[in-house]
Amino acid sequence: MIEFHLDERSGLAPYQQLVRQVRQALRLGMLRQGDQLPTVKEVVGSLAINPNTVLKAYRELERDGVVKPRPGVGTFVTATLPDTSFAAHGPLRTDLRRWLAKARRSGLDDESIEALFATTFRESSEEDIA
Repeated sequence: MIEFHLDERSGLAPYQQLVRQVRQALRLGMLRQGDQLPTVKEVVGSLAINPNTVLKAYRELERDGVVKPRPGVGTFVTATLPDTSFAAHGPLRTDLRRWLAKARRSGLDDESIEALFATTFRESSEEDIA
């Protein structure tokens, strides 16, 4: 089962972070069709957030056809997303691990690495659009 976490520095609303984490877990094969998401009560208890935030995230995932609630039972994954093969990502993950090791050897801490990656990712995405 997925364990959610929130990052106050992400710039994303908490419900968007939950949606993103489910989508990432699906893409990486960590969640599969038929898996159950944590109950709203469990997420509220572990993250100390408003139940409506969790419900909003789950409703968005339901609208997208990714999950389906079963009243009295829970919310279950009903679809997978493309690119769920770890094997297909293997070489990229290896390259990324090497890059992370190099960044740490250069003296960057985790927060700096995340900031560098996020900034570069956004810049790259903006260049693709232009």
